[in-house]
Amino acid sequence: MSTQLTPNLEPQTAPRLFAPKPGSPWLQAFRRLRKNRLAMSGLGFILFMILFCFIGPFFSPYTHAKINVALMNQPPSSSHWLGTDNLGRDILTRLMLAGRISLTVGIASMILSIVLGSTLGAIAGFYKGVVDAVIMRVADILMTIPGLPLLIIMGAVLSSWKVPSDQRLYIVMLMLSLLGWPGLARLVRSQILSLREREFMLATEVLGLRDRRKMFRHLLPNTIPLLIVVATLNVAGAILSESVLSYLGLGVVPPTASWGNMMDAANSLIDFQKRPWLWIPPGTAIFTTVIAINIVGDGLRDALDPKMKGR
Repeated sequence: MSTQLTPNLEPQTAPRLFAPKPGSPWLQAFRRLRKNRLAMSGLGFILFMILFCFIGPFFSPYTHAKINVALMNQPPSSSHWLGTDNLGRDILTRLMLAGRISLTVGIASMILSIVLGSTLGAIAGFYKGVVDAVIMRVADILMTIPGLPLLIIMGAVLSSWKVPSDQRLYIVMLMLSLLGWPGLARLVRSQILSLREREFMLATEVLGLRDRRKMFRHLLPNTIPLLIVVATLNVAGAILSESVLSYLGLGVVPPTASWGNMMDAANSLIDFQKRPWLWIPPGTAIFTTVIAINIVGDGLRDALDPKMKGR
């Protein structure tokens, strides 16, 4: 008795020769960042503050320079959600415009310090020797000088020279960036010293590439994760420094509004006790923005370098 064999008609899947690619390092870092709910909440708040400060004033019916003596020091109401200041100006509108100045100072000074610090750090780490010694000694000298007292002295000099308020804004950015580059330069230098001994740098030697291309096309791009984390934290430090200087009357001065000089209302005991709407909104904006930036910076550090988590 013979048995008839039925052919197997089910489709046969070809064996996998290659495993699926896990994705680029940047995509993996983004996935790790997205799993960090605290960091994503901080990022959402920062985006909200950017929209609030840069787009919000266009929807306000008030202007920051319009003075109305009849509405001086009015508490929050339906027409003025955060009240008015001692010149009858709308606090909410000024808060948005002041945030535009404070965020611009923080971001611009961060960009300047990143460009200066990464360039000098790369040059010092690549050439070593005398060049490294000179750059690092200058950085050491600047790092030994207390930053805030130096900023206060420079702000007092600007006040004695009666520098216009619109020009003081750019000078404050420059001062903050000059004080921020030494620490970054040392970090980039240490990374460059390690990277220049890798195999891919031996390949650049064989190809005969120029030193400029080695630094800016092969070495510095490998320090981008470090630069992103440091840049994020530098923005928070620059906002705090600008707020302190403006609060003391040595940074951005009226009529240009910033969160720091809006906090100047707390200098008066009457305003501090009787009119909290004058200083609580800018103080809250500074506090929450700086905290959100620091949270995002910690999240970026953990996402870009998981080995650093918990240190």
